[in-house]
Amino acid sequence: QLVMVSPTSEQYDSLLRQMSERIDEGCGETIYVIGQGSDGTEYGLSEADMEASYATLKSMAEQIEADVILLREHQEAGGKVRDYLVRKRVGDNDFLEVRVAVVGNVDAGKSTLLGVLTHGELDNGRGFARQKLFRHKHEIESGRTSSVGNDILGFDSEGNVVNKPDSHGGSLEWTKICEKSTKVITFIDLAGHEKYLKTTVFGMTGHLPDFCMLMVGSNAGIVGMTKEHLGLALALNVPVFVVVTKIDMCPANILQETLKLLQRLLKSPGCRKIPVLVQSKDDVIVTASNFSSERMCPIFQISNVTGENLDLLKMFLNLLSPRTSYREEEPAEFQIDDTYSVPGVGTVVSGTTLRGLIKLNDTLLLGPDPLGNFLPIAVKSIHRKRMPVKEVRGGQTASFALKKIKRSSIRKGMVMVSPRLNPQASWEFEAEILVLHHPTTISPRYQAMVHCGSIRQTATILSMDKDCLRTGDKATVHFRFIKTPEYLHIDQRLVFREGRTKAVGTITKLLQTTNNSPMNSKPQQIKMQSTKKGAVTKREDGAGTAAGGPPAGEEAPSTAAVPLTPTVLQPL
Repeated sequence: QLVMVSPTSEQYDSLLRQMSERIDEGCGETIYVIGQGSDGTEYGLSEADMEASYATLKSMAEQIEADVILLREHQEAGGKVRDYLVRKRVGDNDFLEVRVAVVGNVDAGKSTLLGVLTHGELDNGRGFARQKLFRHKHEIESGRTSSVGNDILGFDSEGNVVNKPDSHGGSLEWTKICEKSTKVITFIDLAGHEKYLKTTVFGMTGHLPDFCMLMVGSNAGIVGMTKEHLGLALALNVPVFVVVTKIDMCPANILQETLKLLQRLLKSPGCRKIPVLVQSKDDVIVTASNFSSERMCPIFQISNVTGENLDLLKMFLNLLSPRTSYREEEPAEFQIDDTYSVPGVGTVVSGTTLRGLIKLNDTLLLGPDPLGNFLPIAVKSIHRKRMPVKEVRGGQTASFALKKIKRSSIRKGMVMVSPRLNPQASWEFEAEILVLHHPTTISPRYQAMVHCGSIRQTATILSMDKDCLRTGDKATVHFRFIKTPEYLHIDQRLVFREGRTKAVGTITKLLQTTNNSPMNSKPQQIKMQSTKKGAVTKREDGAGTAAGGPPAGEEAPSTAAVPLTPTVLQPL
């Protein structure tokens, strides 16, 4: 890049604009290679030219408030070539967040690796590292993860790990990590056992991971749920990288066999990935800068006992940048993953901000309730990674304390949206689906669980454009939720599963929405009454209340677009 050596003022302005655009595209960071031609050939620069280019890069970075970190330096025929990471500085309480879902078969070493990475201590080979992550007594006893765990790894602007566990209890202070970090990797620790597959599917769809880390035990190879989890990540279009663990205890011939099978699986027609074995820092930089293209799949070989190659994995995680960029001017939308009742605080909801900006004391609409209504709700306080903040923007996970609402009236899958969106709940929708696996045929009236974002509800197939569906078939299918209406988007990805049946798809059309203005009153409890004399018949579209209607003296809920009238039986 000879332009960088002594640019004219026009060239400097053009380079500055280019850097600003590249940093916006990369969600706050980008990699510069100095000594490389515009055609991608590495020529190298002399010592003096390299220093002049670095000075130009540094001054441009200062203009847009960014740090410059040297990643590597190597010699070419014409001189030196250097790779620099340019990362934008963030405010005191702000940091880049990248979410990585950790999947793989049971006993692949998922929780152990996270224990080693986040606590900075190597494992003893007998479950020492994973004990720090377990949340339930039965998990500690069996050594198996059954719930969706969250762990964080913080990097400062130089790319060093800032996690320092408490010397007494060994616990991590999340607030201290976030204060020191410019980038935080959130690991979503998922369960490997087949029994907990629904929890794992919820973790993959509801927590919106940017990347997926597939763990393979080198001694066991590709067994059990490994292919299931890989297929799930591919179906949801999440880029995957593979970590082969336990290489300290595995004989060399078995390790080679596992790697060969893994490469064959990744190259197979279903995956069509390009596997790359990562063995040096150069490999890390090449794979990290090309990883978001989704075709490349880096493979790391590590040991949690000896610590071999863990530095390469940490460097790779530091170079990952969030996949999606968010615009703040969009109307706010937040999906709820979990609810808590905290003594002294009240109801707390946690989840992911999908788009827009949410500030303290904003009024949002919470819903849909069982009737499809949205209630105005005020945000009392916002926490991000256990640290109080004034605002959250798209792509960040957070928890909100809400005013004047019971925990029982909130469920997973509800959303909090800006009143500008005029939200509507849908009972029915059409989706383009691909059946990944089904033992027999799927026909209308088949019921299965639909996972869509944080929504988890059984839906019935009302109709489809083929008579029946088998493994590998594609079709447009008309679904209907059986319990409550949900808030959906067109082009949202969904996973449709029941036992060993699995299908993936995209929502193409929303049908029969419940058109409601937000209600200020509390949602009425639906009580099923026996259909005695004078009872009210249930409306055909299912959006009405159950038989019986509202009690005397109460106003009918605004859902009833069609007035409910008692059926009069004519005498024969």
